[in-house]
Amino acid sequence: MRSLTVEELLRTKREALHLELLTDERGLSHSIPGPDISSPGLALTGYTERFPADRVQVLGETEISFLASLDPERRTGALETFFAFDIPVVFITKGQPPPEPLVTVALARGVPVIRTALKTSDFYARIKPFLEDRFALATTMHGSLADVYGVGLLFVGKSGIGKSEAVLDLIERGHRLVADDMVLISRRGNEVLIGRGHELQRHHMEIRGIGIIDIARLFGIRAIRQQKRVEVIVQLEIWDQQGEYDRTGLEPQFVEVLGVPIPKVIVPLNPGKNITVIAEVVAMNHLMKYAGIDSAARFNQRLQNRMRTPGEYLEEDDE
Repeated sequence: MRSLTVEELLRTKREALHLELLTDERGLSHSIPGPDISSPGLALTGYTERFPADRVQVLGETEISFLASLDPERRTGALETFFAFDIPVVFITKGQPPPEPLVTVALARGVPVIRTALKTSDFYARIKPFLEDRFALATTMHGSLADVYGVGLLFVGKSGIGKSEAVLDLIERGHRLVADDMVLISRRGNEVLIGRGHELQRHHMEIRGIGIIDIARLFGIRAIRQQKRVEVIVQLEIWDQQGEYDRTGLEPQFVEVLGVPIPKVIVPLNPGKNITVIAEVVAMNHLMKYAGIDSAARFNQRLQNRMRTPGEYLEEDDE
């Protein structure tokens, strides 16, 4: 989770959110502690027992109209009570003029006040994804991420095992590269992991014996995408004669990434194995499970049903 200051938010989103600083620069060094946004609501009436003061505060048309309806003495008291808290930043939406003495009280408390021309709903819709992405739990994994039939497959394994080559073959078959070598993964919500490449990579790949190649220029813009949900981890490893590998699919494996369980498929490699076709089958099988069709479970159920009725099998045996 990275930190974010008011100054950085103002600098990076000034044009997108149509921002205008109404106070001076003294409060721009304040840190925004998280992605939550709040409107003061009852805090302006004096009830502050459950006021989440450490959040970004938004004054919409309702709050500004309420303040404007108060007589000067009550308005000053409400604003002094509001700004007495350790508020990181206050936004005023819809380009509304701040009622007196809002800016004066904010300056005295060192709280930056920023005005946006956007309506309150539009402001929430634009700033919320930015804050959630900025404060999302994140990690970096060594591997290659590809979009195969709309399923995000993250190939992992020891260095030099063939992750990049497998993804390159998938690209040749019409699938898409998301990131190679270093995959940046962030968690959205409770169970969604989004993977993307480093901004300096720009969909380049390292192929041993060839060097660095540009996938977008070689295969076209349709061969890449900026980010993709990580849905299955495909672990490549050298075939071990003594190793035990899943042959039925009845006991799926999972690995936790940022607290989210992700299905894992271990694919042992030996000469002649077509890892590209296997990867496509992994993606299609995942789609079938997502649709409620578990081939292994159905096959196992048919076997169990047949074993429960041995008489029928013997009656059909004419030998």
